[in-house]
Amino acid sequence: MKILVLFAHPRSNASVVQHAMLRAIGGLDGVTIADLYAEYPDFDINAAREQERLLAHDVIVLQHPFYWYSSPAIIKEWEDLVLENSWAYGPGGTQLAGRFLMSAISTGGPQEAYRHGGRNRFEITELLSPFNQTAYLCSMAYLDPFVIHAGRRLPPAELSTAAESYRDLIIGLRDGTIDPLSRLAPGFTLPPAFARKAR
Repeated sequence: MKILVLFAHPRSNASVVQHAMLRAIGGLDGVTIADLYAEYPDFDINAAREQERLLAHDVIVLQHPFYWYSSPAIIKEWEDLVLENSWAYGPGGTQLAGRFLMSAISTGGPQEAYRHGGRNRFEITELLSPFNQTAYLCSMAYLDPFVIHAGRRLPPAELSTAAESYRDLIIGLRDGTIDPLSRLAPGFTLPPAFARKAR
């Protein structure tokens, strides 16, 4: 499958973890990396171009730091402009049906902070519910997120290992050695239109 990684970090030069992730997947055949802040510094997103890019890929990865329990602002702007009614969802909006969406994020806090009773009170999959629902509304399958917790605190060797795990996942999805349907997010039910349009 062809994979599109939509990368978003407003201060990417300062990012240790996200750059490690990008380095791990950089140069892979069949994997397109789009730096949204670099391409659209004024947030003037070309929706038609982005829609064409989506149609050329099977797996869409939203890669970003986990900011305030969500994404950097440009991801939301991208969603608002690109995922149009009657194109991505709504009457006749089945252009993305049968594709896959996955979040690939880094957090500042440790894994134990993201649980019931932990500092952040919710599990990561719960906090990512808006992306889960976006996938469902667009007749896509939402995959279990890839997460690197407390990356800045990881020793370099551990961060490198985590980034390589990300690379292995991307390669496995690309080559079909990992069945994406075996990696659905917990509790995710495939939308009715997914099977009819699965590529």
